[in-house]
Amino acid sequence: MSRQFDDLMLGSIELFCLTAEHASFTAAAAAAGLTPAAVSRAVTRLEQRLGVRLFFRTTRQVRLTDDGRAYYQQCRQALNQLAEAERELSGQQQRPAGTLRISLPTPLGHCRILPLLPEFRRRHPEVSLDVQLSDRNVDLLAEGYDLAVRGRAQPDSSLVARKLCDAELVVVATPDYLARHGTPRTPADLAAHDCLQFLLPRNGQPVPWLFRQDGRELELPTSGAIHTREHLLCAVTLARHGAGVLQTYRFIVEDDLASGRLVELLQPYGGRSRPFSLLYPGARHMPLRLRVFIDYLLRAFGQAV
Repeated sequence: MSRQFDDLMLGSIELFCLTAEHASFTAAAAAAGLTPAAVSRAVTRLEQRLGVRLFFRTTRQVRLTDDGRAYYQQCRQALNQLAEAERELSGQQQRPAGTLRISLPTPLGHCRILPLLPEFRRRHPEVSLDVQLSDRNVDLLAEGYDLAVRGRAQPDSSLVARKLCDAELVVVATPDYLARHGTPRTPADLAAHDCLQFLLPRNGQPVPWLFRQDGRELELPTSGAIHTREHLLCAVTLARHGAGVLQTYRFIVEDDLASGRLVELLQPYGGRSRPFSLLYPGARHMPLRLRVFIDYLLRAFGQAV
């Protein structure tokens, strides 16, 4: 059987993947200990071999083409499998090691997951963590992430979803706001109040507020003069400073409620929640570092492993 890939071509594939993950020849070169020109030549070799353009290049940006994105997903999976095969044969799978790239939603990341990471590192000091906080739904395969935590179901059937928690929702405002505008007694009363709006990253629409009333579950549209995007914590900061009424997760404001800085409203209509799940690629050979991280988070949130 003749060889399809020589050492130079395999190295070019690795450099192509680095460039895709960093969206930069310069950053990929720094990660590989090479010059940007050497990385650019390696990518050009691949493009010539394949007869397709892998990147759109400008003076300010390097971005995958559609062909490049499809090729990256296959190459990254193949390289990961090769690395895992080496680790298994060399015995490195006996202890977790390597880098985990994880994407977390902003509020749950800040309040619940980031505080858990120092203890995970103490238990597994050979595992490095590359953490991104964003409410955008990242493409795990295309962007090179090992795991994401998200609050909405994903259409990608290649991903495994594990329930992490149900996050309870509460409606809050400051005592000062309520003194000036009155206290809503029913969800319908919110029509007379300034309700802080958080717009969904995927479509720019306000998140509906969730209630229970007379045994029924309600989704109630609200309105207000201030809209926030990207980060729910922006709306929480505004609520803490008396800008209006907000429905948010209890875990974000539990200290504010305990101190009296915020007041919980509409409690007879509460009890609704939104789920958060772990998402990761379905793979026959899961890296040990990912397996122990998943188990660690599930245990920390009281879920069965």
